[in-house]
Amino acid sequence: MKKNITIPNCITFSRILGAFILIFTPSFSLSFYVVYTICGFSDAVDGLIARAMKKETEFGAKLDSVADLIFNAVLLIKIFPFLWKNLPKTIWIAVTMIILIRLSAYLVACKKYRKFASIHTYANKLTGLSLYLVPYLAKLWTVPVCSTVCVIAGFASLEELIIHSLSKEYNPSHKSILMLKK
Repeated sequence: MKKNITIPNCITFSRILGAFILIFTPSFSLSFYVVYTICGFSDAVDGLIARAMKKETEFGAKLDSVADLIFNAVLLIKIFPFLWKNLPKTIWIAVTMIILIRLSAYLVACKKYRKFASIHTYANKLTGLSLYLVPYLAKLWTVPVCSTVCVIAGFASLEELIIHSLSKEYNPSHKSILMLKK
């Protein structure tokens, strides 16, 4: 267990702590944006530091995925009331479809690899970045921003489902569907 206590994993864990702090912080306030920005920074640097320190582990990859899920869930809770009032039904239908595709990918991976498995593809990273930008941009261009995020997230979710379906073994560092081994 001690081998999992690394600087990159501590940075990742700080995102989980930050997400819980955000629960008690007023949405779209200065304090919200400060904690939110720190959480985003931790997401950007934890993997870079892990690679630089040669501390990449399966545990770290899983912790990163769990931290992303918690952070995004808290984000949704915090800005959902604003989005619910300002987004058309078609975007909510798209979000539901994306969630179902993403859950399908996780179920396929769980059945195939007998564990929770998430892949750090370029499209998933772009989805994370686009989701991260929503609170900064949503009050200005709510529908265009959220529509763009849905397109990116839809592609990333479908790509992950296809990769899990076609891959023979789990590789959390798989970067793209274009890199599948034949």
